[in-house]
Amino acid sequence: MTQYSDYFGPEGLRVRGTVLVVPGRGETRSTYTRFGRRLAADAYRVRVIDAPDLDTEDLTTLAARLSEAAEDTAADTAADDGVVRPLVLVGADSGAAAVAALLDREPGVRPDAVVLAGLPGRSPGTAATAGTWDEELDVRTSCPAHRGALTEDPEVRRGALDDAVPEAVLGAAYDSETAVPTLLLVGDADPLADHEALAHAAKSRAAARLSVVHGAHHDVLNDLQHRSAAAEVVTFLETLRNDLRPLVTVRSSAW
Repeated sequence: MTQYSDYFGPEGLRVRGTVLVVPGRGETRSTYTRFGRRLAADAYRVRVIDAPDLDTEDLTTLAARLSEAAEDTAADTAADDGVVRPLVLVGADSGAAAVAALLDREPGVRPDAVVLAGLPGRSPGTAATAGTWDEELDVRTSCPAHRGALTEDPEVRRGALDDAVPEAVLGAAYDSETAVPTLLLVGDADPLADHEALAHAAKSRAAARLSVVHGAHHDVLNDLQHRSAAAEVVTFLETLRNDLRPLVTVRSSAW
């Protein structure tokens, strides 16, 4: 049985969709408490699973394991033991790479859309280097609350950003031409991001949006700009429910 953290929307409101969050290197389910609560407040059912183990470059095995975990996690999110659609997978860091690699396989569960946040770069210049915990936090975030949450969580694995994400997984993530609607989220201050490769990945997909969060570091969903990042995700979810037609467009603005 897959373990997960569960976040419910306000009582009395109809659930608008199901969001499964897949953490990244060193992170725990608790890392996404704030994010889960924020999306749940907009009437989305949110569940956070454990970070996937990428100890294998066998994409078929990885996809099968992640698919099984997602299917198990989403199974009873609806009152009648079904799944409230749309079903969206949100991956962060290595979790984003795993989710992206899943899309071109034949999983048991098929998401309606995915959010890939803080996808690690493939080039050597985007790899982390071993250092102190404070240096790792500087790579991850400038948010005092998030830094504190990571530091105080005894299950957070320090130094995890130095774990290499298998090239086969990253290759599948960046080279995919999936038609599944995809929101790519990256901080412009993320030292682990390859912005050129992300732009190419967005263009190679049939339905993709690349959103850059100004001032955000690697933990783009949990940095100082976490409210705006969550709002971008909610906007994507609402657009998805409207057949990818934006509900709001700006006709005139002074900024």
